[in-house]
Amino acid sequence: MPLSPDHLARLYEAHAADLLSFFARRTLQAEVAIDLVAETFSQAFAHREQFRGASDGEALAWIFGIARHELSAYFRRGAVDRRAMAELGLAVPTLTDADYERVEELADLRAQRAVVAAALAKLSLEHREALRLRVVEEQPYSEVARALGITEETARARVSRALRALSNATTKLERSPEHA
Repeated sequence: MPLSPDHLARLYEAHAADLLSFFARRTLQAEVAIDLVAETFSQAFAHREQFRGASDGEALAWIFGIARHELSAYFRRGAVDRRAMAELGLAVPTLTDADYERVEELADLRAQRAVVAAALAKLSLEHREALRLRVVEEQPYSEVARALGITEETARARVSRALRALSNATTKLERSPEHA
């Protein structure tokens, strides 16, 4: 059954903070998390006729599916968007300090950052460097391989293993009772 605008509004009221936390823990950026929540509910509203579930649980699962899609799209277009913004001299609107602190508190970003830092410290130097070149510096795998003197396949494997280790560490934090 399609979602009514009122039903969608109730879901927003009940679960926007959960979605905000979901995004903030994955991007570690409050501003981005807020934008992704807005875009997720915008897409849910635009496509509410496509929803075929009957319960709030099914509706919430559908919305989180949209959220995962939005997060994936954000990461794919991130590099392009950042370059375009820089070329145009545009700045992303900023939050007030109170807004930023509230999002950090809701998502417990301090703990999340500590977990990521600890997981990074546990990585071998080779994995950490491959991850830095690929993710932080946004180098293509061919450049990562060249810089490290390895094959492109090895570069891909190192980055993949490093990302998996970070993902496992943050998943454990999200599943812990104090973060449930």
